[in-house]
Amino acid sequence: MSVSPVARDARTLLVVDDDDALRGRLLRAFQDRGLAVNGAASCEEAVTLAAHDTPELALIDLKLRDGSGLDVLRRLKELDATTRVVVLTGYGSIATAIESVKLGAATYLTKPVDADQILAAFDGQAPAATGGAHATPSLARVEWEHIQRVLADCGDNVSLAARRLGIHRRSLQRKLAKHPGPEGE
Repeated sequence: MSVSPVARDARTLLVVDDDDALRGRLLRAFQDRGLAVNGAASCEEAVTLAAHDTPELALIDLKLRDGSGLDVLRRLKELDATTRVVVLTGYGSIATAIESVKLGAATYLTKPVDADQILAAFDGQAPAATGGAHATPSLARVEWEHIQRVLADCGDNVSLAARRLGIHRRSLQRKLAKHPGPEGE
């Protein structure tokens, strides 16, 4: 009795994440799905690997030890404009989502997410976890995202952001320390 081979996905994928355990799990999961995978723990390593052999797909964590995933996204697009990029982060905000899409990302996902959801995002499908429907964010989430956008516009200057928001700097610091709340109800 012969076992039919698993359908192979011949695309190349670069996974850029400074969390060694997560990167390792993702690399194994994508390799099990037939992709040719490569991993990088830093901005510099990612750009070096991509310059040697540009990937068809790239999964990039937003916050890396040596810089921003948006810088990696920008450099990958300079090397090969056809590379499909998904930006992944544990701290999603509207401002960074918009910026990543402006720079050429196919989409933007927040952790936790699994390999099948990431592959669906590369293929332009809505992640299965949401069933394709967009949930309405909580008021706390909307406030947190607005604060993040203003803070980004102020170059991460908390005092300036507090003035623009019309609140005391310490109040802003307390709000920044809180979890943003659920993305959708």
